[in-house]
Amino acid sequence: MMRSMFAGISGLRSHQTLMDVVGNNIANVNTAGFKASTVTFEETLSQTIQGVGAASDARGGSNPIQIGLGTRVSAITPIFTQGASQVTGRSTDLAIQGDGFFIVEQEGNRAYTRAGNFTLDSQGNLVASDGAFVMGWLAELDGTVDINRPVEKIQLPVSQVIDPIPTSVVNIGGDVPADAAVGESQTTTLTIFDSIGNTQELAVTFTKTGDNTWDLSATVNGVAATLSSTTVTFNSDGSLSSAGQVTVSGITPPGADPLNFDLDFATSSPLVQFGGAPSMAAFSQDGNAIGFLRDIQIGSDGSIVGLFSNGWTKTLAVVGTATFTNPAGLVRAGNTRFEESVNSGPALVGNPGGGGRGLLASGTLEMSNVDLATEFTNMIIAQRGFQANSRVITASDEILADLVNMKR
Repeated sequence: MMRSMFAGISGLRSHQTLMDVVGNNIANVNTAGFKASTVTFEETLSQTIQGVGAASDARGGSNPIQIGLGTRVSAITPIFTQGASQVTGRSTDLAIQGDGFFIVEQEGNRAYTRAGNFTLDSQGNLVASDGAFVMGWLAELDGTVDINRPVEKIQLPVSQVIDPIPTSVVNIGGDVPADAAVGESQTTTLTIFDSIGNTQELAVTFTKTGDNTWDLSATVNGVAATLSSTTVTFNSDGSLSSAGQVTVSGITPPGADPLNFDLDFATSSPLVQFGGAPSMAAFSQDGNAIGFLRDIQIGSDGSIVGLFSNGWTKTLAVVGTATFTNPAGLVRAGNTRFEESVNSGPALVGNPGGGGRGLLASGTLEMSNVDLATEFTNMIIAQRGFQANSRVITASDEILADLVNMKR
């Protein structure tokens, strides 16, 4: 008689655990990066009333007679299906599209999470909402990143400055018209930079002096410059026959080094002479002004690219992600985070998009993967299971009461 009561008690405990898990899932229905859990029951030990009888010549075999002693929770397993994406528009909010976890570290304790609601602190550290450092790899000064190194906290150089670079090459290309009259000129202008990052206005003029021959001159802020060659000639097929580069010098801006750069007519977009509308233009130069870090963008491969005030971009860091052989073996550490365990396997760390790790979506958060329809169904199952087990206890108690009252 007591077996049924204790079996009912075990059922109450198991269904209470199921209700606890369901309640936690529903409570976190709007928690970014939360992963729901499922509960699995199993039978506990069985009491053997009669053992197994082997068959013989005299009689056949007999099956065992056993009474189960109730149920218990065999597993509470996290579900790692991907949650829906919510667009936030904040560049530091990240969502993993596929497998993987972000790596965060706080006070030397490393954890893994799908919640990518990150921000930058006053020191330029990329951090989670509670200040945990987001881990990855910092770039070298030239923008290269070695992802084979151990991960470290991502601290962006918020005060980084790109030094000014004086112009060394101006690329000029396109068409000077073959049918232009002698004395006709074509002029193109472009902004260049001196050694201290100040802008200077360059004007380059081609003046036709004869068949396939043009005179070349240049001014910087209206002051005539010295050229290594003042004549540009073309072949009869329209291709350039004179030197492909002409050096410009003789100008010293105030407070800066003397300008010394090349006009390149042949490398990128060659200068030609054909009939028709002119298209000659100075289309690029390799100098820049001083640049201050203004903003960042995070790519799908985890690269954090700095946007500088002078229009330059530079890779500053790469966000690291990790996968596990058995993610269900991870240990929940609170705050939607997990810690590595002996059954999860070691973290396989790398850049997003590599080694089976998912790509990142910037400006997006992964929401909870709780399915309310499933959870409400599980709630009904837990409630009815609890009620049924309580009725077993009540019925057992009534039978015991009848037994006690048999002798009056």
